[in-house]
Amino acid sequence: MNPNKKWWIDINLETLKKNLELRNFECFIVDKKEDIVPLLEKIIEKGSVVSCGGSMTLFECGVIDFLRNGKFNFLDRYKEGLSGDELGEIYRKSFWADYYIMSSNAITLDGKLINIDGNGNRLAALMFGPKNVIVIVGINKLVLNEQEGINRVRNIASPMNAKRLSKNTPCTSSGKCHDCLSQDCICSHIVVTRRHPVKGRIKIIIVKEELGF
Repeated sequence: MNPNKKWWIDINLETLKKNLELRNFECFIVDKKEDIVPLLEKIIEKGSVVSCGGSMTLFECGVIDFLRNGKFNFLDRYKEGLSGDELGEIYRKSFWADYYIMSSNAITLDGKLINIDGNGNRLAALMFGPKNVIVIVGINKLVLNEQEGINRVRNIASPMNAKRLSKNTPCTSSGKCHDCLSQDCICSHIVVTRRHPVKGRIKIIIVKEELGF
């Protein structure tokens, strides 16, 4: 990595970690995506009930394969052949999970999480329910402030996710948000998590690499 870029990342992540801890989040910083699974092995107890939110980051880091290795009771939303009812049941059971793993669409330098959801199950679990929530984010999700975070989510993450899911929305044609009310819209809920009342329940792992959308 270019030394100037490394300096910029390190100094900003040092600030971010302090700000996250002030907001009752626990923060871990790792160098590369290959560091994620070994860290999760230390955090998650064997036999725990584990669920996850929709996230390309989790696939890129090998987290889904790790959760399928038999050490955990994994509520696997990506299991082939699931019906709509079975998927909905996994969403509901996730609220009683010991660990819920997800990513975040953006994270601000002052320590806020910015997310947009279609169904809202991921954000509902983030806010309340599972005993522990683990949020994995790449350095590309870091933004200066709340407004920049919302702009990133609406004009970068959401159009790419809508395209990935083959949604018929204006953003899949233009690549930017139209604030649409399409039946295929995946932007139903916008949530800013500025702190958590339970210290350490939300654990944030920041990777010094670009991950996901």
